[in-house]
Amino acid sequence: MSKLGKKTIAVTAPSGAGKTTIVRHLMAYFPEMAFSVSATTRKKRPNEKDGQDYFFLSETAFKQKVKEGAFVEWEEVYPNVFYGTLKSEVERVQNLGKVVVFDIDVKGAVNLKKAFKSSCMTMFIKPPSIETLRERLTNRHTEDEKAIDKRIEKAAYEMSFEDKFDITLTNDILEKALINAKTIVKAFFNLKLPL
Repeated sequence: MSKLGKKTIAVTAPSGAGKTTIVRHLMAYFPEMAFSVSATTRKKRPNEKDGQDYFFLSETAFKQKVKEGAFVEWEEVYPNVFYGTLKSEVERVQNLGKVVVFDIDVKGAVNLKKAFKSSCMTMFIKPPSIETLRERLTNRHTEDEKAIDKRIEKAAYEMSFEDKFDITLTNDILEKALINAKTIVKAFFNLKLPL
């Protein structure tokens, strides 16, 4: 049974803006939240686990799931690199009685908002500047300069989507951004607990 009417939170940002750090912090703080694991065709990084960080699928398997209607939303984020939200994952989390949290790209978040409407709060994590973003991506040491250039170009485009989201949170000072993120989520949950 589909329970897509329950509350969901989609957190999005250009790559390197701190989205995953903020999502992990929120997940540790709010036991009522659970993570929806996305599917992707991108290569697994050394520290990632299949089924925990992502469901790593071949392009053929991903496209088969598209044909089967297995996704709430999906996008070709980079040429031949697909990401998607599986309906089965959303239902798994909702069957646990939890609020579904998505750590998702910009277009995916727009699509989730269309799918879930007012039951979905979308939060856009904004870097203080493109220069700061480049520095963060470089300091990760996970990609070469060419890949970083590609991400920066995409980030500039993604920043133009900012007004499509319910909340914009600037991640300038991480500690401050984490407190602000908790305040935003508490308001969405209608909680009156101290931080």
